[in-house]
Amino acid sequence: MRPYTLKQVQTFMEVARQRSVSKAAERLFVTQPAVSMQIRQLEEAFGVPLVEPLGRNIQLTAAGEAFLTYATNAMGQFKDLEALMADHVGLKKGRIDLAVVTTSKYFIPMLLVRFNKLFPGIDVQLNIDNRENILGMLARSEADLVVMGRSPSHIDCEATVFATNPLVMVSAPDHPLARRKNLPFSTLADYSFVVREDGSGTRAAMQRLFDENQTPLKIVMGLPSNETIKQAVMAGMGLSFLSKRTMRHELASGHIAQLDVQGLPQINHWYVTHLRNKKLSPAARAFKDFLIEQGGALMDTWS
Repeated sequence: MRPYTLKQVQTFMEVARQRSVSKAAERLFVTQPAVSMQIRQLEEAFGVPLVEPLGRNIQLTAAGEAFLTYATNAMGQFKDLEALMADHVGLKKGRIDLAVVTTSKYFIPMLLVRFNKLFPGIDVQLNIDNRENILGMLARSEADLVVMGRSPSHIDCEATVFATNPLVMVSAPDHPLARRKNLPFSTLADYSFVVREDGSGTRAAMQRLFDENQTPLKIVMGLPSNETIKQAVMAGMGLSFLSKRTMRHELASGHIAQLDVQGLPQINHWYVTHLRNKKLSPAARAFKDFLIEQGGALMDTWS
């Protein structure tokens, strides 16, 4: 067997996740030919094809599926090795692979700036995606720490609350509901909503809330980001249900109105999460402690 590199394995794993060379190239910030070359060299090293075309995308061969399973486990062990070696370095330097759900992007940069002032030698690699994809990273041990709005029940992990996450109903400022007080939740059945895409934690929380109140949810459009939803709400396309922490500027300026609905805001929480059996490096432990001890207060001041 010919030599192969860790970079080739990591490239293959990203292609396997995305089922697309072009999407993998975007995520890795390299060109498509560079990704194709890494995959080809890996296949030549083992002497078997690992991927094959499927329309405009790719699929894994039987050998590729087996390779992915073992590679995922091996990468988890490599991260444990990195954490073990980091113990010998302490907090002078280190690296954290941090994965966060998209809604948290409104406060995570501020927290990272504060953390960097305390520990300037620690490098944080940040991944932002929807809840479904972030859970996949957590399960595969691709992230040291994960920030999300609800602890997963199907993954053996340790989740600790570090801040509140108030969720509210919002509308355009000239919407008729914006002037009414103490609205019964059932009133919302008569109005259309713009919502996050399937796989979003906010979308799931919204659906649970409507189910609990036995109120039908009328969806006019699903959109992939909070920013797009806010623009749609301001344009009068529909109502929405969003984390209040994502709208501090729009609410303060009066471009979006918070509706006065009975039982709201719904107070959820932000969690810092990791696999229960994962060995955290000193850097990752420091960031987890920072979030628990300072994160909530800083976010309350910020948003």
